[in-house]
Amino acid sequence: MKQLMKTIPLGTAIVAGLLIASCNNNTKPAEVAETKKDTIACSPESSKLDTAKIAAITGMKGTAKNGEYKITVPQNDLHIVVDGFKIIPPMGLGTWIAFTPCGDSVMMMGDIILSENDVAPVQQEVIKQGLSITAIHNHFVRNRPNVMYMHIDGFGNVSTLAANAKAVLDKITQVRGADPKAAKGDSVVNTINIPQLDSLMGHKGEMSKGVYKYTIGRPDVMLREHGVSISTFMGFNTWAAWQGTSEKAAVAGDFTMLMDEVQPVIKTLIENGIEVVAVHNHMVHEEPKIFFLHYWGVGPAEKLAKGLKAALDKTGKGMAH
Repeated sequence: MKQLMKTIPLGTAIVAGLLIASCNNNTKPAEVAETKKDTIACSPESSKLDTAKIAAITGMKGTAKNGEYKITVPQNDLHIVVDGFKIIPPMGLGTWIAFTPCGDSVMMMGDIILSENDVAPVQQEVIKQGLSITAIHNHFVRNRPNVMYMHIDGFGNVSTLAANAKAVLDKITQVRGADPKAAKGDSVVNTINIPQLDSLMGHKGEMSKGVYKYTIGRPDVMLREHGVSISTFMGFNTWAAWQGTSEKAAVAGDFTMLMDEVQPVIKTLIENGIEVVAVHNHMVHEEPKIFFLHYWGVGPAEKLAKGLKAALDKTGKGMAH
């Protein structure tokens, strides 16, 4: 072999070396492609969701919107108090699992509310069911008793995912010894000047059991998880839930933010006397990268609303949407 190499002209050897290097470099795109095999990508209109099958398997009737389907489980058995205000399901105490179609398959996402005793057995059940845990975090501070929120997702056959969801919800019932939604639901007092609140916030909300809630989408951002479009209905939204009086209101909620919006929103909320209690992810493979922020405020409704609107103006395209 050494003798053969000696007989090869220098110019030929250089060309051969360049060709070999080129061939070696061609392996890189293949390696990149390997890392992207989990990217599913599909059109939102690509298929129809069998909502009747989901309802039959889970034993729970959900809500359908724009071809997607969501099951909501109010945590009526958890009696949470924060700074003297009762936290009821419309105030951010409702477990949900949502389904969106993708070709002949389904993507499932959920936000599961857990007591401290629920966390270990339920996360074990999630893994047993072949689902992913994408976040575990708090929504409140100084809440008694303490609760955690666990985000899950999965992709596959609609019947399988519905059965997976039922198993996770059944595990919560088993651990607590009762179905969370079976207890009687509470309500709270709300005498806030709603027309004034709508005017200050620049949006309209919905009243439920004394909680007035705004849900604000981000149509300026085309969010995808594993290539699947994530809608406002699937949890990609900013929200604010209110109770109390005009003189002393409580507001809790969640901001959805692009990377460059995180610090401006945090700064604006804090400067306006609204407490930032958590900053985290809800998803793992989303594009673009999205951060979620939970906040809590107590005080005059007008002051809190002006602070929230100032923070909202730090997101989107001047909130022109």
